[in-house]
Amino acid sequence: MHEHVRATAWVRGKVQEVGFRWWTRARALEIGGLTGYTSNLPDGRVQVVAQGTRADCERLLELLRGPGTPGRVTGVTEIWGAVRPGYDGFAIR
Repeated sequence: MHEHVRATAWVRGKVQEVGFRWWTRARALEIGGLTGYTSNLPDGRVQVVAQGTRADCERLLELLRGPGTPGRVTGVTEIWGAVRPGYDGFAIR
């Protein structure tokens, strides 16, 4: 469970212009140990890239799917991969 991984998630629904990226970054910082970013996509989705332990990434994904998000999440799709260099902290793009 302490293996470091990269989770890339695409969040669908009413997730732009509702503070969703800010909320996601705040949750990542609360979890601690995560690096990456969150950004709006032209099609209305929000992309979240998180790197850290599998347990921490899974926790963030649970929060993205949970009832406490701003806006309205209708779905989250994710893929898992290897950690990539170049991320310091957790950014909003």
